[in-house]
Formats: sequence, structure tokens, C-alpha cells
Amino acid sequence: MTQSFDTPLPPPKERRRLRELGSLTQAQLAARLGVSRETVRAWETGRSTPSGRKRESYGNLLASLAAVRPPAEVTVPQGPEPAPVLTVSLSKAAPDPEPSTPTPAAAPTPAQAFDALYAFCAPALVRQAYLLTGRRELARESVEQAFQVAWQRWPEVAVDPDPASWVRATAYEYALSPWHRFRPRYRHPEPPPADASDRALLDVLLTLPPPYRRTLLLYDGVGLGLPETAAETEASTPAAASRLLHARSAIAERLPDLAEPEVLHHRLAETASTERLRAAKPPTVRIESERRARFWTRAAIAITVAIIGATALTLHTAPTRYEPPVPPGETVPGVPPKAAPGTLSTAELTLRAKLRAESANGPEKLLPEPR
Repeated sequence: MTQSFDTPLPPPKERRRLRELGSLTQAQLAARLGVSRETVRAWETGRSTPSGRKRESYGNLLASLAAVRPPAEVTVPQGPEPAPVLTVSLSKAAPDPEPSTPTPAAAPTPAQAFDALYAFCAPALVRQAYLLTGRRELARESVEQAFQVAWQRWPEVAVDPDPASWVRATAYEYALSPWHRFRPRYRHPEPPPADASDRALLDVLLTLPPPYRRTLLLYDGVGLGLPETAAETEASTPAAASRLLHARSAIAERLPDLAEPEVLHHRLAETASTERLRAAKPPTVRIESERRARFWTRAAIAITVAIIGATALTLHTAPTRYEPPVPPGETVPGVPPKAAPGTLSTAELTLRAKLRAESANGPEKLLPEPR
């Protein structure tokens, strides 16, 4: 008698969602099934499918996770290491007093949905940004800036299939911006971590090029698959794989103890967790986002009014008819040029001496003499 192991499995994305719904990391799920973390990642990305007893065990485990809670409508992944995800239900059903009486669902307000997303993702994003930059203040600023942009564009972010990835990509772009080096507050390095091993790992990370550092953190730190990592870094899958291999080899060359991906994953999580990195409260971020939006709106209005005023003044003072320019002066023929004063002649000198010698006062007066 033969036993069949053709257990039906949900789609790859549903497998990952059920694992996160059960508060399990890929490493924990792999330990339960007796496989490696890379195998579980391949199952969740659709690159491979389990068979035999592994398929039956995997299917039974996913079925038990699905029976714990009803499926959520929005899932937000956690970083820097895989952790339980936040499930934000778009509808919250109230208890029915009677089975036959339907109760309308109450949807959360935009502020409540934003606060739930921020409270779950912000602490992990601050730790990830710290691994990217090595600066605590810049890590907090990057996350707050990303969520401020998300609140300004909340209608777009709320309907995004993965709002956490949207915010994470915005925070990474801000943290890795090359313009921070020109800011006075970020010209000098911050104090390194107290632990020597954490300090060595952070030094190696900061020597990597920013795209390599980001790819390594997304794949080995957050736990994304290679296609998801390539999509978030706006690179092709072969390019993302090449960056990942070069980053791993650079770390293994200087820190041989971290050559294994599993060990590197845990060390990244430990290094980021040792620092006390706290983000601001969600209401503070929303208020600052609204204040900044009002400031830029008023600035745009002021600039527009200034442009309109300058245009009106120009139109008011501009000439209404054409005035030809004044041509340059021309020499009139036949008129001798005006001579400049020069040396007096003998006759002029004699006349001047006579005028000075004669009396200037009295009844006498000079009479011209004919010559």
C-alpha cells in the first residue's frame, strides 16, 4: 500500500503571509520542518516546491496557521530580521447579537491606519537605517522623513500592496543620499558601538558601496527574496545577485566568522538591536508632516504672488510705443573744432600787463585805442 503526499499548497505569497501571521521567522519555520532557511525562502518565492513528506508537513503547518486567524487584508513585513508582521484589517466586525442581524463594518480612520503602520515599522526601520549609515541621528531623521512623505501621500500609500516596502524604500533613499556629507551636523563621525565585534561589522558595512550595502541588508537582514530585493533596489536580478555575492565576500574576507549567511543574518540583527534607537511618536510625525506641507504650500503661494506682481509691474512700466534709440553724434562740416586754452601770445601778454597796471577804481576808465 502506497501513501500519497500530494498535499495542496497555497500560492507562494500566501505561504509567506501565513508564516508571518503565525509570528514565525523563516529560520523558525525551517527548524520545525527540518530544512534550511534557504529552502523555506525558495518555497515562499516560488522558485521551488516541496515534495514527499516535506510537502505534507509544510501543508499541514500552513493549514494550522491559517486556522488560527482569518486572513488579513493588509500585511506589513518587519525588519531588519524577519519577525511577526502587522496585520491591519480594513474592516472590523462587531459581535452580532443575533445571527440573523447583520452589523455594518467599521473601517479605521486614515490616522489610525497610519499610526498602526508607523508603530510597527518605525523601530525596525530605524535599526536598518543605522546599519546603512552608521549614524543614529540620521537613521531617526530618515525614518521620520519617509513617514512624513507617506502621510502627505497617504491615499497612494494606503492602497499600495506593500506599504511597508514603500516606506522602507523612501527611508533608504533618504539615508543614502550623498548630500548629507555637506551638512555641518554630519561632517564628523559619531561614536562607534561599544562592542568590538559590532564595531568591526559596522566598519565593514560602511566600506561597501551604498548599492551593495543596501542589497545585503535587504536580503540577509530583512529576509527578502532576490527578485524582491532587485525590484526594491531598481536593479535586475543578476545585478542584485552580483552585488550580494561581492558584499558577502568582502565581509567574509575581513570577518571570516560571518561567512555563513545564517550567522551574518543574526549578527546584523544583534548589531542593530544593541543600539537604543527610538523613533518619534506617530502623532508627532503626522503633525510635523502637516506643518511642513503648510509651509511649502504658503511658500509656493508667496512665490506665485511675487511672480504675478513682478509681471504686472513690468507690464505697467513698459513703454506702449516704439522709441528709436538716439543715434551717436556726428561732426558738422565747415565748423572748426573748439580749441582748448593754450599759451598766450605776445599781444595777449601785453594786454594783460596793461590791464593789471591800470587803476581798477576811480573815474578813469579804459578806452580802446585804435590800431
